[in-house]
Amino acid sequence: MAGAQQAFARVARESGILWACTLALDRVAPIGVLRLWRPRFVPATLLGEQVGTILEAWGMSAEHRAVIVERMLYADLHGIDSHGCCMLPFYQRLRSEGRLNPTPRIEVVHETATTALLDAGGGLGHVPATLAMEQAIAKCRAMGIGAVTVRNSGHFGAAGAYARMAADDGLIGVATTSTPTPSVVPTFGRDPLLGTNPIAFAAPAARNPPFLLDMATSAASLGKMVERWRTGRSIPSGWALDARGRAITNGRVAAEGRRLAPLGGDAEHGGHKGYGLAAAVEILSTILPGVALAEPGSTGRASVGHFLLAIDPACFRRDGGFAADLDRLIDRLHASPPLEATEPVLVPGDPEYQTIARRRVEGIPLTRSVFEDIRGVARASGVPFVLDTARA
Repeated sequence: MAGAQQAFARVARESGILWACTLALDRVAPIGVLRLWRPRFVPATLLGEQVGTILEAWGMSAEHRAVIVERMLYADLHGIDSHGCCMLPFYQRLRSEGRLNPTPRIEVVHETATTALLDAGGGLGHVPATLAMEQAIAKCRAMGIGAVTVRNSGHFGAAGAYARMAADDGLIGVATTSTPTPSVVPTFGRDPLLGTNPIAFAAPAARNPPFLLDMATSAASLGKMVERWRTGRSIPSGWALDARGRAITNGRVAAEGRRLAPLGGDAEHGGHKGYGLAAAVEILSTILPGVALAEPGSTGRASVGHFLLAIDPACFRRDGGFAADLDRLIDRLHASPPLEATEPVLVPGDPEYQTIARRRVEGIPLTRSVFEDIRGVARASGVPFVLDTARA
């Protein structure tokens, strides 16, 4: 099987036609042929260079490019492959349809000592969300708490990147966002009305890396479903539904149907809790900043909203013991006897920290589909494609 994989991949590198035929075959008869394509391992610096040249061709400023590249690499380096460079084709489509402003003017609409509302100017969400968390941190430093919302924004990548900003500054951070496409079906419903609506929570410890929870409020993110399809794998039952509410396991069909189950799946398995969390994130990320709700049957909302919160633990723990006590909690969880010796108990953030350590050395693995998508975006943007030097 290994020899067949290598031969197939060698021919694939030499023939874009074969790749197109492979995608067509997967569409009409999904038999897992995509799994024969081995990933390319790309150094983060090289991938950042490629993304940066594309964004520059789109007319983005150097300041905005630097932030967006950093946020996209955060996702890819931490193993959140569904929110990093694989989003470039989606951003390119928004740009070609006139739904992405590459040179947005980001403004403070109004603010108080502890709150603010930003207008993102119709651009991607990475820059305004970063500015919003910076403001939340500054207000928190002055007043003990800071909350900033963003309207008229776009996809901002991995929510954990923004919550982590606060934790790196010794604060508790919370980040939520709506998403461009309604794709989650409410419990007992049939049509998608909510986004995957992620929520991230980060808290600083003294000895350990920050506690870092970053999760979609759906059973899986839409990006993760697409990732499964790209790698020729089926999806677990309970991730997605068909138009009649039945579970489906074909990743391509699920990605195209966009009917994700809320976290937990059906009501019997706690899906109503995931549905409630998704609705709560919608309130914080859309209704609070004044973003239009996604209309049923629409392919995307006019804009996306974010909510960023920073809390100073010292305002509650005058003894300064918050970080040390969080260390004790993390240590206790790590010391918990595992069911299987090969699978120790992990703390939220552990998988990401393990992945970034590995990928900084080995490079970021790009599936053939993502690799070719980036090549297509580079070609459409009129810039050189520099990733061919990456090893397979």
